[in-house]
Amino acid sequence: MSTPLIGALIGAILAVVALQFGFWGFVLVIVFGAIGALVAALATGRIDFAALRDVLTGRRSSR
Repeated sequence: MSTPLIGALIGAILAVVALQFGFWGFVLVIVFGAIGALVAALATGRIDFAALRDVLTGRRSSR
């Protein structure tokens, strides 16, 4: 699948969610989608957990 096609499908799904469940349902889907993407990126190693922890705790990544 191409990137524009994936974007169009995601947009269509979000439009249906917004129409079906209203604003807060739409926001909830976006939040859970972002959390799912973050967990998947951590699980596959695309995001380094130690570096993410350092950023969230305010530590510098370079010395």
